[in-house]
Amino acid sequence: MEWMIVLVFVLGYAAIAMEQSVRINKAATALITGVLCWTLYIAGANDKPGVSLQLSAHLGDLSQVLFFLMGAMTIVELIDAHDGFDVITQRIKTTEKSRLLWIIGTLSFFLSAILDNLTTTIVMLSLIRKFVANEKDRWMLAGIIIIAANSGGVWSPIGDVTTTMLWIGGQITAANIIIKLFIPAVISLLIPVLLIGFIFKGKIQKPGNASDNDDTRIPDKRESIFVFTTGIILLLLVPVFKTVTHLPPFMGMLISLGIFWIIIERIHRRKEEEYRKKYTVANALRRIDTPSILFFLGILLAISALESSHLLKLASDWMDTHLKDQSVIAMSIGILSSIVDNVPLVAATQGMYDLNTFPADHFFWEFLAYCTGTGGSILIIGSAAGVVAMGLEKINFFWYLKRIGWLALVGYFSGAVVYILQSKLLG
Repeated sequence: MEWMIVLVFVLGYAAIAMEQSVRINKAATALITGVLCWTLYIAGANDKPGVSLQLSAHLGDLSQVLFFLMGAMTIVELIDAHDGFDVITQRIKTTEKSRLLWIIGTLSFFLSAILDNLTTTIVMLSLIRKFVANEKDRWMLAGIIIIAANSGGVWSPIGDVTTTMLWIGGQITAANIIIKLFIPAVISLLIPVLLIGFIFKGKIQKPGNASDNDDTRIPDKRESIFVFTTGIILLLLVPVFKTVTHLPPFMGMLISLGIFWIIIERIHRRKEEEYRKKYTVANALRRIDTPSILFFLGILLAISALESSHLLKLASDWMDTHLKDQSVIAMSIGILSSIVDNVPLVAATQGMYDLNTFPADHFFWEFLAYCTGTGGSILIIGSAAGVVAMGLEKINFFWYLKRIGWLALVGYFSGAVVYILQSKLLG
């Protein structure tokens, strides 16, 4: 029965990777794959009640990730509904491509650490659409946004789903990951930006002034600034809450959402209902990326089935026997994350190695966070940031591979070398 579970997982994975070709949403494929893997596992098991208990235990862990994502996405949507991100976008005035490259890269890098790489990519793509008319120029900037968002996410416990998974799982701690991965993450962005600066020169062409027929939603400027500042502070307090209370991170995210909910309600309490409903949490919940949450649920269910059936243990033994070196294993997983999504790869690795093998803040977990986060930039389908950019800007897969992929690869290896040297020199 084990080979059938592997077959279903591989076929499901292939359908997810070729989502654009098969024209089936990857969330649907992931859900079917996850349920089928558990169905095959329980069908071949003698102790069926025991399998049900295993599933319940895994679901407890998975729900932490899902609730964390839902809370974070809702807070971000509330900020966006109040035009809070205009606090950043309205301050960019330059038309020089070289300067714009650095501004966009830096903003994406630090914004991703505060929010996440998916949200940052959406925000930054919306930004460049406002003042870059030429499609190819936008594609070049989108490439840097993808690299910067993925690099910025790896050194923050809330910046990337995979880093968050490792944080929630207890493999890394918030303060340590910031200290150890910040410099390698900077290098993984700095090298591509320096290289692309040699070819991306001149001035950008701004789009013509189009009439804005959006709607009557015009938040007060002071209100936008207040909502933006409050939302970011609440997101930043999530790691602090975990450190102080020792509760899981999703609890900190939920209390932040609850506080933000009350603040939003108080701001609009005296306004007309027709106006208020655009800024409610209920409206924000309708706008969050629910398919992505369901995708994570499905793929993590599939991975948990592989773990419970001891298939991941077999994979772990094979890697230990044939690859042996921890750096080689982590970098191999990072390269693989450019082909397939890094979320299941990290989930699989968490299943392969427990905290007795590699304790919290071990070299392997930190390097894994770096490799799977930045490795996804090598191909445009290798990360959530790349997939959303491909969809929003209609970026050609082979154009990205030719123009951006090799830059991301150079940055990936550069940051990896820096992290290895840093670990050897500083411990």
